[in-house]
Amino acid sequence: MKPCLAVDIGGTKIAVAIIDSGGVRNRNQVSTPSSTDPEDMDAVLEQLLTPFLADVDMVAVASTGIINNGILTALNPKNLGGLNEYPLQSVIERILKKPTYVINDAQAAAWAEYQTLELDMTDMAFITVSTGVGAGIVINNELVIGTNGIAGHVGHTLADPNGPICGCRRQGCVESIASGTAIGQAGKPFFGDSCDGEMVFKHFAEKNKNAQEIISTSAQAIANLIADLKMVLDIELVALGGSVGLAPGYIQLVQHHLSQQPKPYQIKIQSAVCGANAGLIGVENWVKHNL
Repeated sequence: MKPCLAVDIGGTKIAVAIIDSGGVRNRNQVSTPSSTDPEDMDAVLEQLLTPFLADVDMVAVASTGIINNGILTALNPKNLGGLNEYPLQSVIERILKKPTYVINDAQAAAWAEYQTLELDMTDMAFITVSTGVGAGIVINNELVIGTNGIAGHVGHTLADPNGPICGCRRQGCVESIASGTAIGQAGKPFFGDSCDGEMVFKHFAEKNKNAQEIISTSAQAIANLIADLKMVLDIELVALGGSVGLAPGYIQLVQHHLSQQPKPYQIKIQSAVCGANAGLIGVENWVKHNL
């Protein structure tokens, strides 16, 4: 049997690699097209995937957005460059003529992180704080996908009913307060219109009080989210990832805010360990696990 081709589609990049016996080889990566024209995404996928045609038997895809019956949609279309209702599974099956399986990228990363745990643990969550906020959840040793593929979209749970309007059009979502995008937006009054999350973290490292308050507000929203997940799902561990989640000093702030909660809400938090290949490794493992 030939190995599996894994694809990881994010808001800024598309990565592809052959996964064989848990190893990642022949990895390639391109920028996600910024166009809202589906034909542009079709062309990028065809150029990226066709060279693997003869080498694999099936395709496992981890993608940003909600994946429902192989169709990519989004609660926050801005995170997809406006591309929405895209028939991702059928497009890839047309290109490669191979069985194709698609789940959300945070769900795939959660499954990858779960495989690394040495403890006898059945219930955990992976939370990514990056351009947006998302999660994958494992309960009773199984990845939770949901009937409509929505499970884990915790960035669109409520953090502050008086907060900013989220890209999903709801007011006060976690993503609108805690994400890298939100951090950059909050920094504009202090650091200029070109401010982004990276600039705020630079000032945070320099102990700028405004930056410290912005990053602390983000971390507090994530800590409250973790406490909510503990109450709803009784998870035992959270792996925190993403460019914000793994930024120096961030996880310590989340842990600090969570420690202020009553004891039943507290939970172990650790940094995610699978890195940039988490989606690729996780989705390939999940497909084979379910086949």
